[in-house]
Amino acid sequence: MFTLSYATPARVINLPKPNLPFSDGILVGNTLYVAGQNGMGANEKMVSGGIAPQTKMALSKIQKVVHEAGFRMKDVVSTTVYLSNMNDYQKMNTIYRRYFRNPTPTRVTVQVARLALNANIEISAIAVK
Repeated sequence: MFTLSYATPARVINLPKPNLPFSDGILVGNTLYVAGQNGMGANEKMVSGGIAPQTKMALSKIQKVVHEAGFRMKDVVSTTVYLSNMNDYQKMNTIYRRYFRNPTPTRVTVQVARLALNANIEISAIAVK
């Protein structure tokens, strides 16, 4: 279940996700901060098939949070992509391009030793209206 918190005024939107101690999005003024999303499906398991389906799932969940806050994907100005294997960089980019058009958001992509729940990818985002 997703949770979207608003700093001022306070408002929470619950979307499907496991009971984890974080908000999926916090809206502060005209800026939306989206927590890192991974490839976990509604069944609370990572989608199978590797980096491409996990990237699609992560970006789909970001899109849901963005839309729940009344934003559009073109409002996303920055993302951070965490990969467990930098060899997945090109495959991730193939899916990423489907969600973001020019001008694309600024982005940092890093390889990490391990991600929560053994995910292959996690993506966070910032959107501004």
